Amino acid sequence: MRSGSVGALPRPGQTWAGWRRAAGTLWGVLQHDRFAFAGIVIYALFVLIALSAPLLTPYDPQQTIISGDQLMANRPPSRAYPLGTTNVGRDIFAQLVYGARPALAVGFVAAFFVALIGTSIGIVAGYYGGWLDAVLMRLADVAFGIPYLPFVIVLVAFLGPSLWNIVLTMALLLWKDTARVVRAQVLTLRERGFVEAARVLGSSPRRLMLVHLAPNVLPIALLYGSLAVGWAILTEASVSFLGFGDPARISWGYMLQDAYISQALSGGAYNWFIPPGVCIMLVVMAGYFISRGYEELLFPRLRRR
Repeated sequence: MRSGSVGALPRPGQTWAGWRRAAGTLWGVLQHDRFAFAGIVIYALFVLIALSAPLLTPYDPQQTIISGDQLMANRPPSRAYPLGTTNVGRDIFAQLVYGARPALAVGFVAAFFVALIGTSIGIVAGYYGGWLDAVLMRLADVAFGIPYLPFVIVLVAFLGPSLWNIVLTMALLLWKDTARVVRAQVLTLRERGFVEAARVLGSSPRRLMLVHLAPNVLPIALLYGSLAVGWAILTEASVSFLGFGDPARISWGYMLQDAYISQALSGGAYNWFIPPGVCIMLVVMAGYFISRGYEELLFPRLRRR
């Protein structure tokens, strides 16, 4: 009984050891897979741009530039304005670098909560099974049946235009894919010998899920989390383009909406709408590259010989 009671107690050292081994495996993939490494480099570059935005441009993204008594509107790219100016005299380059901040904030925060909620629900449903599993999976079915973008637009319109309301709506819907896959993995892991041995030694369900199951499903959580970054940034850009974004923040979606309303395409102002489109494309590609790099962890048969 004594050994069983001791085994039931959580041991932080063993908990962190399991998570460190899982993190080491993930880092090893980043070091050896060129796709995953490229995705990390792209993310790091945009994070650096977002943090150093005040050093890259002297202008505020919402500042109307006036030189003397002249409004600097519709200026072509030049040394003073690397990407030119908008029709109301705002520096496009300043909007581009400052626009990385809300895009990355929404992407990373939403991806974190999507992975956290989906992994937690998947582990609980897969480990306990029974009626709890049935209820959680029916919730996932409901989430699958809700149209994603219309739900985001309606909820943001109801709660108010805010980046964090966009994050909330994505966390409420995007967890379903992660939960489904994690649950399927846990259904196999809970029958493995190391889980049975820990259960026999008296480990509590919380300890089993935290120490023995969660580190083993970490690659799946990271896979869907990296994909959620791209989904979140695309969603924020779509919502902002449709006019439901936060008007107090300049984002890449806001830039596209502003260019569209101002008929930048018909005016040949490609320097206005192509750069934010390219940035959105790159960050979405980065998420795909990272998920592509972790295929060998989820599908060992795909490993290169």
